Amino acid sequence: MQALLSIVFTVSMIVWTLSFGVVYCIVCPFLPWRGRFWMAGVMTHVTFFLLRVLCGLTYTVEGRENLPASGQHVILMKHSSTWETYGIMTLFPPLVWVMKREILWIPFVGWGPILARTIGTDRKAGAGAVSQVLKQGKHRMEKLGAWILVFPEGTRMAAGETRKYGSSGALLAAQQHCKIVPVAHNSGYFWPRRGLLKKRGTIRVVIGPPVEAAGRDVRELNEEVQRWIEANVRQPG
Repeated sequence: MQALLSIVFTVSMIVWTLSFGVVYCIVCPFLPWRGRFWMAGVMTHVTFFLLRVLCGLTYTVEGRENLPASGQHVILMKHSSTWETYGIMTLFPPLVWVMKREILWIPFVGWGPILARTIGTDRKAGAGAVSQVLKQGKHRMEKLGAWILVFPEGTRMAAGETRKYGSSGALLAAQQHCKIVPVAHNSGYFWPRRGLLKKRGTIRVVIGPPVEAAGRDVRELNEEVQRWIEANVRQPG
């Protein structure tokens, strides 16, 4: 039964997202950037409602008090499923996120992220990709008043796995003299990166204490944040 409900949810999610995407692309050119972010949150709320009703999958958030009340900051967040690509629209202050530039070139699919002012990078460019994050991140923070979210592993990782974190998020925070907010979650155990099955349960999201980036050694800073995130990713049960 859970497998069948997972398929029903996936089909419903795709239909809803595509339908909403059409409206989003029509309406958003007439909205300021924060209005576009709010509108994307509507898509998330409906998706999570369907996920709860059909699959019995909900979430909790710990540490909201750790989000700085003022300024724009950098969020480093684990990426292990599709769940967080929806969740980031409602869990945090208005933000833009870093993604593969190639996605922006896909007709229709890329239009939404373009309107949301996401940061597109060429991951094959090596150091050039880091420069793109620094340049575009500075612009989004200063011109839009946006927070920046980086998935530091650069791609979705299977639950329980990790690899060396990229340096762009830490470098951006150091450059902008702002804070890094680490975020851990275990969504990959419930909504795996591959396959249709969504498991019943509660995803745990933990927002960690902000870390000052100004004046810090970037490698040391990055390693500290990675240790905290990986230590707070907990397998359910």
